[in-house]
Amino acid sequence: MEGFVGFTNRSQGRDQIFRATQYTCMLLSYLIENKADKKKLVMKLKQLESSMSSGRKMFRLGNVVHALVAARRAAELPEVVPRLCLTGSHLSRALYFVCDAALWLRSVGLQPNLDKPKWHTWATKCYYCSLLMNLARDWYEISWRLEQAALEEKAKENCAWQRDGEELNGVRSDGLHSFLCQLFQILKRNPPLLLDLVKNLCDLSGPLDTLGIYKTNPGVIGFCGVLSSLVGILTLASPHLKLKQ
Repeated sequence: MEGFVGFTNRSQGRDQIFRATQYTCMLLSYLIENKADKKKLVMKLKQLESSMSSGRKMFRLGNVVHALVAARRAAELPEVVPRLCLTGSHLSRALYFVCDAALWLRSVGLQPNLDKPKWHTWATKCYYCSLLMNLARDWYEISWRLEQAALEEKAKENCAWQRDGEELNGVRSDGLHSFLCQLFQILKRNPPLLLDLVKNLCDLSGPLDTLGIYKTNPGVIGFCGVLSSLVGILTLASPHLKLKQ
C-alpha cells in the first residue's frame, strides 16, 4: 500500500506539469482566438489542451486509493475542525476521482453508454465540495493565527512599558484596515498557508463556471489554472512550502 501511495505521489508531479500545459493552452487560445491569422494555431492549442486533459485522467486513475489513505490519516488529527475539513475534503476528492475514472473509461470506449454530462456534473460537484472544505480549513488556520495575534497584542498593551498605545507590528486592533494588515502579516509569515489559500481560490474558478454559480470565461479559468498548477509544482518541489495536515 505504501509503495502504491508513493507511486501516486510521483504521478502527481506529472499531473501538475500536464495541468499547467493544459491551462496554458486554454489561456493562449483564448487570447488569440479572435485573430484571423492565428486560427490554425488556436486549433493546435485546443488539440494539445484536449490531449493534456486525457493524459491527466490516466495519471489520476490510482488517486482514489491515495485520497482514501489521506482521509484515514486526516481522521486521526487531534483538532476537530481540521479533522472534519480534511477528512471531508479527501473523501470528496476520492468521489471526484471515481467519477473522473468513469469519464476516462467512456473516452476510451470501454463504457460507451455512460451519461457523460451527468457524470461530469457529479465530478465537478465533488471537486467543488473538496475545495470548499480546503478553504474552510484555511480560514480556520487564519482565524487561529488572528486570535493569537490579538492575544499577544492585548498582553503587550497590558504591560506598563506599552501603555502609550504601541500596537503589535505597528497594526491597530480596530477597523477593516487593521484586519487586512494583520491578515497580510499572517500570510506573509506563513508561506505554506498563503500558497494553499491561493491554490484553492484559483481552483474554484472552474467549478464555479461549470456549475453556473459564477460564469467567467476560458481566459480567467486558464490563468487561474496556470497559477494553481505552478503553486502545485512549487509545493511538490519544495515540500516545506506545503501546508501540513
